[in-house]
Amino acid sequence: MRIHTTLTAIFCICCTGQLLAQDSLKLWYNKPAAAWTEAIPVGNGRLGGMVFGNVTDELIQLNESSLWSGGPYNDTPNTNAAKYLPLVREALLKEENYTKAADLLKHIQGAYTQSYLPMADLHLQQTYTNGSEPSDYSRELDLNNALNTTAYSINGVQYTRTVFTSAPADIMVVRLTASKKGVLNLMLNLTSQLHFTTKANGTNEYILQGKAPSNCDPNYASVHNPPVDYNDASGCAGMRFQVRVSAKCIGGSCTTDSTGIHVQNADEVVLLLSAATSFNGFDKCPDKDGKDENKLAGDYLQKVANSTYANLLQQHEDYYHRYFNRVSFLLKDTSASNRPKTTDERLEAYSTGAYDPGLEQLYFQFGRYLLISSSRKGGIATNLQGLWNKELRAPWSSNYTININTEMNYWPAEVTNLSEMHEPAYELVQHLAVKGRKVANTYYNLPGVVAHHNTDIWALANPVGHYGQGDPVWANWTMGFNWMCRDLWEHYLFTNDKQFLKDTAYPLMKAAAQFCSAWLVAWHGNLVTAPAVSPENLFYDSAGNKCSVSIATTMDMSIIRDLFSNCIAAAKILNADATLSKEWSAQKAKLFPFQIGKRGNIQEWYKDFKEVEVNHRHVSHLYGLHPSNQISPLQTPDLATAAKRTLEIRGDEGTGWSLAWKINFWARLLDGDHAYKLFRNLLRLTRETETNYGAHGGAYPNLFDAHPPFQIDGNFGGIAGITEMLLQSHLGELHLLPALPEAWQEGSITGLRARGNYTINISWKAHRLTNAVIEAGSNGECIVRTSEPFTIQGISSKPQQDDKGYYVLKFNAVAGKKYYLQGM
Repeated sequence: MRIHTTLTAIFCICCTGQLLAQDSLKLWYNKPAAAWTEAIPVGNGRLGGMVFGNVTDELIQLNESSLWSGGPYNDTPNTNAAKYLPLVREALLKEENYTKAADLLKHIQGAYTQSYLPMADLHLQQTYTNGSEPSDYSRELDLNNALNTTAYSINGVQYTRTVFTSAPADIMVVRLTASKKGVLNLMLNLTSQLHFTTKANGTNEYILQGKAPSNCDPNYASVHNPPVDYNDASGCAGMRFQVRVSAKCIGGSCTTDSTGIHVQNADEVVLLLSAATSFNGFDKCPDKDGKDENKLAGDYLQKVANSTYANLLQQHEDYYHRYFNRVSFLLKDTSASNRPKTTDERLEAYSTGAYDPGLEQLYFQFGRYLLISSSRKGGIATNLQGLWNKELRAPWSSNYTININTEMNYWPAEVTNLSEMHEPAYELVQHLAVKGRKVANTYYNLPGVVAHHNTDIWALANPVGHYGQGDPVWANWTMGFNWMCRDLWEHYLFTNDKQFLKDTAYPLMKAAAQFCSAWLVAWHGNLVTAPAVSPENLFYDSAGNKCSVSIATTMDMSIIRDLFSNCIAAAKILNADATLSKEWSAQKAKLFPFQIGKRGNIQEWYKDFKEVEVNHRHVSHLYGLHPSNQISPLQTPDLATAAKRTLEIRGDEGTGWSLAWKINFWARLLDGDHAYKLFRNLLRLTRETETNYGAHGGAYPNLFDAHPPFQIDGNFGGIAGITEMLLQSHLGELHLLPALPEAWQEGSITGLRARGNYTINISWKAHRLTNAVIEAGSNGECIVRTSEPFTIQGISSKPQQDDKGYYVLKFNAVAGKKYYLQGM
């Protein structure tokens, strides 16, 4: 059963012309996946799988969000680190010797993070009478219902395999049916890249018991021998995990032994798969202090032992619809309707310039599907690959890279009406605060909380690099916790949840500001950071040396300015810390300001250094444009012009997530056509064989973002960019269709959320706003900005045209009331 919200139904009626329906939201293929990046992802926020759709030897690669290597013992502090900070500062502030500073800074490093791990592989070998050559093959992912289906015919018999991962039941369900009775013959077993054993449990249940390594080095830095180690060298062994599969057969026979589950001559088979780990918190040993994974995995199956497949499916769909159906995105398609091409064929054609609005809205809703499937309340935050990883030593450990990538994962959470999926990010920040307070004290002799380039499930907060082997250009960046705190503030802005601000957000923001206040140093009348890096980018000093460490990088200054502003605003809302707010205001006024370089661009460093890589993927110095609100064409036009020049110099190429960030930049500059150009680049077809980390990004056949390799942040950043083209609220206004590209002449979007606790529906035709619905969740002043004149039903005042040509209307909104806007 498909459920669509009333608002969505209303807006579909309001839009004229041929609009692509939500029912077209399917990824569809006519052959099995030949590579992991062609497989179909399923997940319930904790338990995930990649389904290949093979006919005779089906593979479902399994993940569980808490299955990581190591434990809390891995972040052994570097007790000698703090004495090097004065030496680094002397090299920078007195000598301007950036190379020396970088060499000294390597002494302020600790352990690398641990790795997110693949859990197991479910193998399903199916045999057929009189051959196994299929016809009419199809596999699809139905985004409306979060269902994966593989179907084909052999010798006149139609076989169907359906897979979904239920959040209410917390299990994976696989159903096999056939159009003829007694023809289902299969053998099922489990394997893992990790240490494991298997056994039978009764006649129809099969168990894999596994063990994670106590250490797993990053794929780019083998610092231990062996790099993947199961030894209990630090007093805490690795995490335990368990996978269970039970089979329910109608007709035929079902037996289980140590090799797996054997089904013969069945009419229908339903497989129920559960999994659990011994993870018991970021600060507890997963072995000796771990949970009982055996009991957890068993309980999941026991709770659904008497459930029918129909009931499990209904519960799954009801839960999923609650979130997915909040937002509808419809675009008019003037080409042939209902294209017969498969998703990868459409993607390939789109890559060469084909017109396909349906693929664009499919990509948008696929991103929302991925967030629902990889993040949920009470769970683990999405990592570099969301929930899905097949590698023992995954790229960049599939960890949390908090110099943009983790933050980008949650950019669409609030605006696309998935606020609940944002919650694991808050918990990660809370865990980081515990570890980061110790790091601030141990590594710098400073108060407050700090975190650096990346972290893991154990909330590691120190500068990584294995005590001197890491490059400071990424290892020693100190702004990670500060940026993560922006997520907390954004949640408040979208919800007006003052209790959340008081209990959760503000105490953490305040701890970050406490560190920043102490971290800043006086320099020529300004306050600066020293040392400072611009993440992962290098510059040439006056002698032609490649350097990474300087002072007062633009990103550092922008993040601290942002943090101080948000803390001051939060303190005012809560009527707290008046004296502290004055101190933050005084420090904010002295922060080293934005600098415009000789090329008319915003400088990345405190001096107008020449960058080593002009087209570098990071554009860290535009943090003030996005995600912050310090730069905008409406309020700071000179800085906005310089930001535009910065992007022109950087170029339109980039890795997947870099392209996604640039979409958001250009949308914030109110240039929808340029944003759309980069959005199209984000959907360039990429094959799994293309793994050059420096190559341009795109999309794999299954629409996963290609860095390359796969990183999910590009998916999430890309759909956030779509919303920025259609609705912006970062300046305290509801700016409707601020960067609508020419390509989107007609369409609608419903259910978007805006800062100030608003829910927004927008419809347009002939590239002009036709109507909108603004639903207020709180009392307060509402400011609406559009490019064309409009009226609002029940509001007597009319919008005024400002000096930039926009029509602006202010009125007092009442909580629970809907305001109907009509374009003119």
